[in-house]
Amino acid sequence: MRRSRDVSELVAGARGGDPRAVARLITLVENGDDLVPQIAAALAPHTGNAQVIGLTGSPGVGKSTTTTELVRVLRGQGHRVGVLAVDPSSPFTGGAILGDRVRMQQHATDTGVYIRSMSSRGHLGGLAAATPQAVRVLEGAGCDVVLVETVGVGQAEVEVASLADTTVVLLAPGMGDAIQAVKAGILEIADVFVVNKADRDGVDATYHDIQGMIGLGERGPGEWRPQVVRAIASRGEGIDEVVAAIDKHRGWLVERGELRRRREARAAAEIEAIALGRLRERIGSLRAGTALPKLAAEVAAGTSDPFTAADTLLRDMG
Repeated sequence: MRRSRDVSELVAGARGGDPRAVARLITLVENGDDLVPQIAAALAPHTGNAQVIGLTGSPGVGKSTTTTELVRVLRGQGHRVGVLAVDPSSPFTGGAILGDRVRMQQHATDTGVYIRSMSSRGHLGGLAAATPQAVRVLEGAGCDVVLVETVGVGQAEVEVASLADTTVVLLAPGMGDAIQAVKAGILEIADVFVVNKADRDGVDATYHDIQGMIGLGERGPGEWRPQVVRAIASRGEGIDEVVAAIDKHRGWLVERGELRRRREARAAAEIEAIALGRLRERIGSLRAGTALPKLAAEVAAGTSDPFTAADTLLRDMG
């Protein structure tokens, strides 16, 4: 009973702007605590209104610097901002440096900003498995804009598109990113391209390469055409234009009803992931019993087939 009261107190604290309560809730979410369903239920009435912006791109393109500058501009507009910066975890120890938060120290004392680094904990796709629920925590804590910065692993980093309302893909001249975008299919997930480090040689070529690839894409009347913006995030140059492009995309989302569709698709994927996780837990418990080993023995002996066995297993679980 006490732990249930703790959830209510933590959510109330988070709603009141207590960063320690927010930190505790995200830690519980990251650790997959048994209280997570209660946390989600308590936060539900306070979620669904924040603008979620995903930032992705190869290592070295300036994601953290751009995120820092976006926070500066958004705070200047009066927004309360949450940042989830996902760092890669070691395949050997499972630990992570969590260095993105160190790079954003200039916002550390701003009570209108909450920054949290998360370890990917081996999860592929550029995010951590707990990122969707962590976004809900920040929404519930009153953040009206949540920035999600991905690991920066390159071609596999497309999961953020299923989480964000607007996906920003960062590129830099001289890093082969235009070719990487073609290989990785990043063209399909980007709503806004940012050609960062625009003071480098080759920026015009990169800019025109991306514009050319966008021009090759097929889109119907009224469909969104990704914006391409040049920036030098280390100097704060071009960031206002990036925010303007993001705002333009949000306006299109609302006008076309796409925002609701994307969020419903996101919720469906989240429900499916939770259901599959619980199904795996139930199958795992069956391994300790006799049903699954018996079915496996029948398939191995040729007296049954794996599809029939799977149907039997699901029927027994129901």
